[in-house]
Amino acid sequence: MCLAVPLKLIEINGNDAIGESMGMRRSLRVDFIDKPQLGDYVIVHAGFAIERLPEEQALEDLEAWEEVRDAL
Repeated sequence: MCLAVPLKLIEINGNDAIGESMGMRRSLRVDFIDKPQLGDYVIVHAGFAIERLPEEQALEDLEAWEEVRDAL
């Protein structure tokens, strides 16, 4: 099972990008995302963005992750 935290694209340079979420930044590839834009939320697997998420869904997911983090 894979659990993924949505990442917001904050830098894009060709197919290389930086995503940020919950205070962490990750390098990733956006080869599989059609026309990635700064501010897009994506789900990443094995270093590749595999799906774009609507902002509303991404924010709901992040809120749930924060609840989990705070419960630990």
